[in-house]
Amino acid sequence: MDMELEATLRPPESPMAEYPAKAITLATGAQMVVRQVDRDAVPVLLEAVAPTLQVERDYYDIVGARLYAELLGWYRHRVRDEFCLVGQIDGLLVGIVNSRMYSPELGISLHTLAVERGLRIGAHLFAAKMEHHIEYLGQEEVLITAESPIGFRRWMIEYGLEKRPGQHELGGATPFALTRELYFRTKERLVAGERPVPEELMQVAEREIIVASEEDILEKILGAKRRVI
Repeated sequence: MDMELEATLRPPESPMAEYPAKAITLATGAQMVVRQVDRDAVPVLLEAVAPTLQVERDYYDIVGARLYAELLGWYRHRVRDEFCLVGQIDGLLVGIVNSRMYSPELGISLHTLAVERGLRIGAHLFAAKMEHHIEYLGQEEVLITAESPIGFRRWMIEYGLEKRPGQHELGGATPFALTRELYFRTKERLVAGERPVPEELMQVAEREIIVASEEDILEKILGAKRRVI
């Protein structure tokens, strides 16, 4: 490999604060650890994303395809200032969110993928992503778009996001923004979790990211309506 050329192709990396892990108690009583992962975790994460490319329901296929490409781009050093948070229950991966810093002031929300439905895992992980942008990266606002009706209801309506002119870098629909003021106005209602994570829980999460089988992932997403496209 031409290392000099590779250095030119790689984007610069800005200093970014780490997201402090937290534990969220779900409706079932299970505790989900939400934590930041680094590039080394990407090959395992891709195993969990790949089965979703078969699922047309709720636009899992396009979300999964784009998330797969974004994670791979980050892994190959082709995306600037991306970060990724995961949700795990007893080590099992149940959701992934990714995002990036466009500038010190502006964040770009990319994707939210839950592989366990019905427990608001996606909503909790999205809220954690916003928490990271606003509270730990210190950004002024985050640009967000939606690719599904569920996403629109969960992000635009539930947060009361503000419309913005122009385009989100994902293209598609009108971009919306979560501002610092709006985040802190909705934080008590939408941002959950406790810190620090109990040591035993954290050890289980960090020991291994467990990925369910393709069959189990499709069952968790589709349930009784399971259908492989």
